[in-house]
Amino acid sequence: MRRNQLFTCCLALIMAAVATAGLAPVQAQQKAAGKPLITVLNPAIESKMVDREPLSPRLDTLEGKTIYLVDINWGGPEAAYSVFEEIQAWFKQNIPSAKIVIKRKYGSYSNDDPALWKEIKQNGQAALIGISG
Repeated sequence: MRRNQLFTCCLALIMAAVATAGLAPVQAQQKAAGKPLITVLNPAIESKMVDREPLSPRLDTLEGKTIYLVDINWGGPEAAYSVFEEIQAWFKQNIPSAKIVIKRKYGSYSNDDPALWKEIKQNGQAALIGISG
């Protein structure tokens, strides 16, 4: 969970706790005065686990394969490709038949990039997705 999401969740829980503290006497007073009651929603998340997806099968070799190195754009457009360029140089020296494609994902790291995923699915056999720089 990202820091902003955690902060928002904690803030919502605190607000809910403060709003419900001593609510019964307040409700009785509001009811007697003919005032509307306040409804507070529980921001808690269900603890149900999501369905797991199996990992893709391993390739038997990287020889002749197209491998995408995808920067998720976590560092923004100023982030360097230096790590991915080092990986690309390693492949050039050690597995020269492998084609290495370095791409930066569209938008921020939390945005989806269906066009890139489609390109990788059509043209690549493997992908390393992460943060460069």
